[in-house]
Amino acid sequence: MAQLPPALQRVKFPVIGSPLFIISNPKLVIAQCTAGVVGSMPALNARPAAQLDEWLHEITEALAAWDKAHPDSPAAPFAINQIVHRSNDRLEHDMQLCAKYKVPIIITSLGAREDVNQGVHAWGGVVLHDVINNVFAHKAIEKGADGLIPVAAGAGGHASAKSPFAMVQEIRAWFDGPLALSGAIASGGAVLAAQAMGADFAYIGSAFIATEEARAVDAYKQMICESDSDDIVYSNFYTGILGNYLKGSIRNAGMDPDNLPQSDPSKMNFGTEGGDARAAKAWKDIWGCGQGIGAIKSVVPAAELIGRFKREYAEARQRLAL
Repeated sequence: MAQLPPALQRVKFPVIGSPLFIISNPKLVIAQCTAGVVGSMPALNARPAAQLDEWLHEITEALAAWDKAHPDSPAAPFAINQIVHRSNDRLEHDMQLCAKYKVPIIITSLGAREDVNQGVHAWGGVVLHDVINNVFAHKAIEKGADGLIPVAAGAGGHASAKSPFAMVQEIRAWFDGPLALSGAIASGGAVLAAQAMGADFAYIGSAFIATEEARAVDAYKQMICESDSDDIVYSNFYTGILGNYLKGSIRNAGMDPDNLPQSDPSKMNFGTEGGDARAAKAWKDIWGCGQGIGAIKSVVPAAELIGRFKREYAEARQRLAL
């Protein structure tokens, strides 16, 4: 395992809840952190932009209160996801707020930025950058990221087509820092498997959509509970980047999930002038989801889901006599 920075050493159960566009909110982040895993949300989920200040205040106050009341089981740190793609014209504003609250962990996506990494380090934060291949992994570390999130085949939303075995193997050949593996992880046994491959953490998203705290419509949560890996389609049609989506939501939108056209990656837009709204509309109607959802059978509180992960993790260790 890697030598982890202090913020990540505080995580007692090796899971990071991935930031879910539109869906993650302070309620879910707080529930994840107080149950012992890193909770996260995209900065862009706060709309209008001024709401991010309110949300960061709510999270920091709630976690501080938890730590005061539970000194023997302090909350895990939280993370904010920043889209660093050039079209995100909110980035500077959102980063200033993250600096104000000294957000412990920043997760960067869609490009690696040296200036962003330096800014986070200035307030003592940690930067984890998500990548879909080894080339991007090298670039992220060269530009100052502290750790990597290989988003392997089967992950919900934007994802690589590469096997998690290949990704972790190639990255660990040269990088010994923090590594969180993403891709179809929805059980405690899978968390242990991620560690066995060489990751420090499992990075879990889709399973948390079907929790009571998640800001997803009930139909979305129910479709996850009723679906499995055969109900996932991999396409770049909606955002210009290849990702995994629920076939049922595509059919409900009047499209054929087995015959989607290709999109132009150059049309990506995460700015407030139209692009942000278009992306929100796409993710509102077309539901991102990973291949691991066969393990999700009901909508439960986040703490209950994390409790299941912990039990399954312990059982897996016992099976392997670890």
